Amino acid sequence: MIDRTEPACLVIADITGYTGYLAGVELDHAQDILADLVDTVVGSLRPTFQLAKLEGDAAFVWLPTATVDGSELRDVIEGCYFAFQRRIRDIRGASTCECNACIRIPALDLKFVAHHGRVVRQQMAGLEELVGSDVIVVHRLLKNHVGEELGMAAYALYTESLARLMGLDDPARAGMRQHRETFESVGKVTGWVSDLGAAWRVEQQRDRTRVTDEDALYVIALPTAAVPREILWEWVTSPARRVRWTTGLSGIVEDTVDGRRGLGTVNHCAHGQDLSIEEIVDWVPPEYETKRVTMVGKGIGPITVTTELLERGANRTDLIYRMARPTSASDRDALAAMEDYFRQALTRDGAVLIDLAAADARERSAGRPVEPEVPVSAARNLSEPMPGPAT
Repeated sequence: MIDRTEPACLVIADITGYTGYLAGVELDHAQDILADLVDTVVGSLRPTFQLAKLEGDAAFVWLPTATVDGSELRDVIEGCYFAFQRRIRDIRGASTCECNACIRIPALDLKFVAHHGRVVRQQMAGLEELVGSDVIVVHRLLKNHVGEELGMAAYALYTESLARLMGLDDPARAGMRQHRETFESVGKVTGWVSDLGAAWRVEQQRDRTRVTDEDALYVIALPTAAVPREILWEWVTSPARRVRWTTGLSGIVEDTVDGRRGLGTVNHCAHGQDLSIEEIVDWVPPEYETKRVTMVGKGIGPITVTTELLERGANRTDLIYRMARPTSASDRDALAAMEDYFRQALTRDGAVLIDLAAADARERSAGRPVEPEVPVSAARNLSEPMPGPAT
């Protein structure tokens, strides 16, 4: 046992409805579907989080940290839920099997409980176990009354101690609802609940603003970085990190929507005496962001640029900038004249960005313990329909 406690962010993702789902379904398909969905959940939470333990239909993950970027945490949890829902849709759509296990896949859902506290690492059977009162708290929170009291089937419950670290001065303004639970030996726990089902409905209906190769006046692609996409995304989008790799950028004032970085956020970027204003008009972590950039006093209208991160195998990512073709001839000429400037600047700064992100990735992986194995599912192979039950 490590002879000290350390601060940590603790999250449990729990597949709900699974016990009822098992009643009267074919167990071979049910187990295969569960393994696939657990793999989707864990894969979406890595590498931001480390897998502490698989607990049946739940995954317990954690991140050793004293600080929490609230926007990044909410993006990771929402992104995991969206991946879960897409996976359910894809499995059901790819299967011709009409057994009860396959037909009832949409009955499954996902909830999260998240807490910040102190833990102790303990070695057991060659794997690391987390122990401590805060580990007990986050597990007790799974047995809550959010569904009955707030009417939510899919949600993320953040404890008040975590919400403070996330910078949520007014969680209600951020669309969260307060919830209290009382547990024996733990006492009263206050938290804030985000409705993931509502977020998924909005996500499905949202218009996209993504500059494609066909839309672009020019494209600037940087060499493949040996960095996981999720880590590179943090370095590309975090204002605190951007000032470390962008030449001449002295500061960014971030004006977020309800305290959360993302769609609608406006950044005021100071480059010496120059000022640029960035409005985020599309935000799909960790795939891409699109910004409308106004370069104050430069005689050119707003520039729409998509920054896209493309996965190229395990832990390798392409970084691509696409500058949208302006509608007016004068703006097209002005932006075309700036191509060499942007290409040189993004190539130079991109090299620093990739070096910093790669060093961060190495540091994170160096202290990462051996994690439990995640079951492999045949449902992962969707080139053919899921096999029917054996006859």
